[in-house]
Amino acid sequence: MAKTPDFTKTLQEMMAKMPIDTSSFQDAFRSQTALGEKMAKVALAAAERSTEISSQWAKDTIARLGELTASKEEPAEYAKAVSDFASAAAEAAAEHMAAFAEVAKKVQMDTVDLMLTAGKDLAADAQKAAEQATRETQAAVKKAAAAASSANPTAKV
Repeated sequence: MAKTPDFTKTLQEMMAKMPIDTSSFQDAFRSQTALGEKMAKVALAAAERSTEISSQWAKDTIARLGELTASKEEPAEYAKAVSDFASAAAEAAAEHMAAFAEVAKKVQMDTVDLMLTAGKDLAADAQKAAEQATRETQAAVKKAAAAASSANPTAKV
């Protein structure tokens, strides 16, 4: 039976001969995880606040249902209780929907702020990388020019 060759050592040797600066990958990974953490905090805070609003809305509705189901002396009082309940429910709905809108607005503002900050950080990182590449290229050109002039002193570089 044929045995599959193990290329682990070959790949390790090949990768060792290829100079790769992994710090940029690590920095990018750290930046992404930091952004993800911040976005998760925004989402979790919004979920927590939304749950509080929903819970309060349910409590308010249940409390008003208790008033609605109370025994009345006159039939007209039942009609008034239903009317009062409907008015209070409509008012509560408007208040709670406004509270949900505030949560959504805050999430949107926080998200835009995080994305702008991430964009600025990304631009700064790109600028640093470009400056580093320029320095390395200039050093390589100088080194090549020096090597060429020492190999052939009469040649013009």
